[in-house]
Amino acid sequence: MEIIRIHTKRGLELKGAIFNSNNKETAAIIMSGICSNVFQNDLLLTTGQLLSKNNITCIIGHAMDAFSCITYSDLSIGKQKIAGVFNDDFSFVYEDVESYVKYVKDLGFKNIILAGHSLGSNKIIHYLGNTPDDFVDYFIVSAPVDLAHWFKVMPNISDCIKKAKEFVNAGREDEILPYLFGGFSPITAKTALNFYKAYNLKNCPVISNEGEVNSLNNIKIRGSFVIGAKDSLTENDPRGFIEKINSYTKNPDKNKVVVVPEASHIFYGKDKEYAETVLRIIRENMLSKDRY
Repeated sequence: MEIIRIHTKRGLELKGAIFNSNNKETAAIIMSGICSNVFQNDLLLTTGQLLSKNNITCIIGHAMDAFSCITYSDLSIGKQKIAGVFNDDFSFVYEDVESYVKYVKDLGFKNIILAGHSLGSNKIIHYLGNTPDDFVDYFIVSAPVDLAHWFKVMPNISDCIKKAKEFVNAGREDEILPYLFGGFSPITAKTALNFYKAYNLKNCPVISNEGEVNSLNNIKIRGSFVIGAKDSLTENDPRGFIEKINSYTKNPDKNKVVVVPEASHIFYGKDKEYAETVLRIIRENMLSKDRY
């Protein structure tokens, strides 16, 4: 594994990871979820290692919200910045994913698979449903999130939003709230409100009915949807949840739905099963690059 630096249009330098293979035939990009990165998520590390051993280069895409707090290089000002989910701007989701896709495209790979896990899946749905480019050949959406529903079931979100509004009204929008957002991350008042309103990530509204499905409907390529059989963010119906999401795509019958037995939302303890699932999907479906 090597750390790579991905330049974005806005000048921010994102730090991803690459697991190189011995050829330039196929590369898979996996966009990580919120506060999820290759250093602490076995799912990402195990998948990267397995794919590279099987002649598929794997790139783990870290956006700003992959870390609670990390130092980034801002090339537009030539200085280091402290950033992360605590101080993020979710309007740049498209740009972040595009930066990784173009990085892989420039490396000369013939086939590009774009995958995501958790909120990373919502990110790739947003990209695929809005890009005019045709660089990606296949997608793998894993454990996507109905974000409005997620906000209702995660701890202390309402307290965070209430406090964030108080901070913003008092001119303290850049201060970190006294609560961990959702019980897992420090966050500034401004970022909390922006995250709560991030309509571009509310693209799987199959439980809450709050959001949009145009992005799913606009995806131009085939793909697979993967979910854990014990995903706790699906109202106890993982298969129904993921099949409903697929139903909004242009040709759902041409996509595949895979349920991983005994796996949770983060595939804890099932990282090997997840990696093997991704490898199998790539092998089975990249034999034909037919789009819809």
